[in-house]
Amino acid sequence: MPQQWPATDIARMILDGFDDYREHFRRITDGARERFEQARWQETQTASAARINLYEEKVGETIARLREHFDDETLMNVGSWPLVKSAYISVIDLRFDDELSETWYNSIFCGLFSHDLISDGCMFIHTTRPSLRRARAAQTRTYKPQGQLSSMLASIFADYRFSEDYADLPGDLQRLESQLRENLPDWVCKDPELSVELFSSVLYRNKGAYLVGRIYTRDEQWPLVIPLLHREGRGIQIDALITDEADVSIIFSFTRSYFMVDVPVPAEFIGFLRRILPGKHIAELYTSIGFYKHGKSEFYRALINHLANTDDQFIMAPGVRGMVMSVFTLPGFNTVFKIIKDRFSPSKNVDRATVIEKYRLVKSVDRVGRMADTQEFADFRFPLSKFDPACLEELLEVAPSTVSVEGDTVLIRHCWTERRMTPLNLYLENANEAQVREALEDYGLAIKQLAAANIFPGDMLLKNFGVTRHGRVVFYDYDEICFLTEANFRHIPAPRTPEDEMASEPWYSIGPLDVFPEEFPPFLFADAGQRKLFDQLHGELYNADYWKGLQEAIRAGKVIDVFPYRRKGLDNE
Repeated sequence: MPQQWPATDIARMILDGFDDYREHFRRITDGARERFEQARWQETQTASAARINLYEEKVGETIARLREHFDDETLMNVGSWPLVKSAYISVIDLRFDDELSETWYNSIFCGLFSHDLISDGCMFIHTTRPSLRRARAAQTRTYKPQGQLSSMLASIFADYRFSEDYADLPGDLQRLESQLRENLPDWVCKDPELSVELFSSVLYRNKGAYLVGRIYTRDEQWPLVIPLLHREGRGIQIDALITDEADVSIIFSFTRSYFMVDVPVPAEFIGFLRRILPGKHIAELYTSIGFYKHGKSEFYRALINHLANTDDQFIMAPGVRGMVMSVFTLPGFNTVFKIIKDRFSPSKNVDRATVIEKYRLVKSVDRVGRMADTQEFADFRFPLSKFDPACLEELLEVAPSTVSVEGDTVLIRHCWTERRMTPLNLYLENANEAQVREALEDYGLAIKQLAAANIFPGDMLLKNFGVTRHGRVVFYDYDEICFLTEANFRHIPAPRTPEDEMASEPWYSIGPLDVFPEEFPPFLFADAGQRKLFDQLHGELYNADYWKGLQEAIRAGKVIDVFPYRRKGLDNE
């Protein structure tokens, strides 16, 4: 090895790549305000997808630059990378986004080297960032009503203004005040120490803007989210005031697109969110504001910590075995792990590459609260002792190209992780009459809202949907999804003869993208009672014309509203 191995130069070039990524990320994010003010909704969708793709693009560019500047003998000398790590720690020391820069370094290392070479000596398996230094207060604005709720609300919206005027500020403020009084006990509203703290930056997503913060007294606190809408031609509407923790949690859900928000010090904002949403894992919060790679880092750290400190073992996930994916889980860790089987059921006309493509597609579209976010991992290594023998046997049988045993380690070459939910078919088996009705109502809404976002699930069987802890029905099996506008919805042609009607095979030709909604009822529901109830609730889904109407609206450029919260008194607008 040369005397002066260029550890610092390599570290600086990695950091330069990170700075380039952060600058482009910031530009896309900062454009959110203008897109909201000017109601440029299609651009909003494009920007969201571009920001997701940006990370891998910039990692690729940085690796290319490193290969250009350093010869292979130097760059690929893995034994010297602890020096690069040490130099990198020094150059990121005073940064405000140091935890993100560690994850970036890991991405570069994994892009250069085989995952066999991953170690804490060369990489940041564990963070080196001192948590105390990052625990600073977030940039917020505080308001104290001192018994005057209306004047406090007025001062909030004097501070949060846009190039478009509020459409009906007095009316909105009146409505917000009554919602606040309705949501909080009377004594809280009268408490002289009552305070409202809002994050300084506005959060943007899809067609909405959100003020996020908390309401607190000396002894208690409530989360606070105020969504704003741009009603084109009318101005900005203050849409709701949300203080219920479950409702706020749904807004930050793993089933939603990522927010765009200006966060100069990401850890400060995450700390702020954790105070108001203590039930959310830090990985999910980082992901919710677009730092999904760092969300992966935090998820992985939580996973290895869980495995190191519990007797938990991987088991096969409950539910009907998939025809394409095999799913396993850790009972004490709220996640499922999905791997692609080596051989698919003959009824499935997809291949491995298509499945991977479909799962990646989900990240870049608006998930409208109805599709689970996924994280993709390569080369997971787990102790053999952490697998239930029956689970390992099944995985080795169905996916030997993905799962292998190396001594006392299980190697999983490729998998996705998703939040664990109760499969809808299992949920219905154990549900009472009211719960069945509620779940089927939400199942139909899920299909409709996905369709509104130009997503057709393809395989809409109950087993491919899950129920979250908040009782929401969410789609999670993506191997047959397509854009709604790609599907060809058809009515079943009338039989030409009695023989046609009696024939076991269709008397009409069927193209690969043809869909016949009239066939849905027996296909979706084995239970006759559920079939009848769903027909009452969402019978239009069985009509090809309903789907064609949605297709026309999407092709005409309409971006349909799907709200991640209940709209009191405004649902019929």
